[in-house]
Amino acid sequence: MASEEGWVGIADVAAHLSVAKDSIYRWVDSKDFPAHRVGRLLRFRLSEVDEWVKSGGGSAPGTQSTGRTTPAAGPR
Repeated sequence: MASEEGWVGIADVAAHLSVAKDSIYRWVDSKDFPAHRVGRLLRFRLSEVDEWVKSGGGSAPGTQSTGRTTPAAGPR
């Protein structure tokens, strides 16, 4: 029998991504964030969230992550 992935809440997703819950709510409202409504509640599958991140979700429009943690040096 295959193990089925469970559903998690917004606090779990925020902790998984190390972001504030407000960020998750904003992404759900403005982007194709993989959320499922169960009545008034939002539920998520972490595998769908991880796939969304890998596909560039959460990045500013028209940009992709470069892996850079500090800004590039400007002209001197």
